[in-house]
Amino acid sequence: MIYRFRVILDNDTEEDIFRDLEIRETDTLEDLHNIITQSFGFDGSEMASFYISDDEWNQGEEISLFDMSETGNEVRLMNETALDDTVHEAQTKLIYVYDFLNMWTFYVELAEIAEETEGVDYPNLMFVQGQVPENAPEKLFEAENDDDDLDDDFNIDDYDNLDFNENWN
Repeated sequence: MIYRFRVILDNDTEEDIFRDLEIRETDTLEDLHNIITQSFGFDGSEMASFYISDDEWNQGEEISLFDMSETGNEVRLMNETALDDTVHEAQTKLIYVYDFLNMWTFYVELAEIAEETEGVDYPNLMFVQGQVPENAPEKLFEAENDDDDLDDDFNIDDYDNLDFNENWN
């Protein structure tokens, strides 16, 4: 069987940037990594990871290109993980991050499972939409402590007005 994926670059531009890819279900996540990097014009030399995702695109378990973990911590690796062991009809979404310094982030979704077409070489780039920008789109992260939420009258040295029992121990 063939998996057809839509891979969308997470960007803040008005233009949609995505690629539609076909790959055998028995290929590995490293094979998917290779066609994604090639189809978006990257050389594939940077660190990358897939993350299993739920329907709301929440990042789950990591599947890494290389084992960068400390000894004893088991990490799933792309070259040891078959697509059909990770993605299927009930689990259709992955997040793919390429180049952790620039954080190119992609949403990868299984769009269709189809029969293999005779005469087609897989993996196969089916469709291209949009040009990849020269630099990765900036990510806007919400600050844990937004400055607007801080009380300007708060004095850390004013122990008398702190809301805790000083004899807590």
